[in-house]
Amino acid sequence: MELHWIWDWVGYAASIVVAISLTMADIKKLRWWNLLGAVLFVLYGWAIAAYPVMLVNAFIVIIDAYYLIKIYRHEVEEAS
Repeated sequence: MELHWIWDWVGYAASIVVAISLTMADIKKLRWWNLLGAVLFVLYGWAIAAYPVMLVNAFIVIIDAYYLIKIYRHEVEEAS
């Protein structure tokens, strides 16, 4: 059974999630939504062997994760 169309929908979903992330005023929400979109793009890039798509989005995942950790650490420091 051909399931290649599923990966097309993963790519569409990734695009929509990234677009949604850009509408967020709250940077923490933006980072979380963007992280999700980038993870979907990594999966999509891997599935269709589009390695540049996969690599740049893997980099975005790392950047989003780094800043989310930084945000949450800052919140913990402010609370104590």
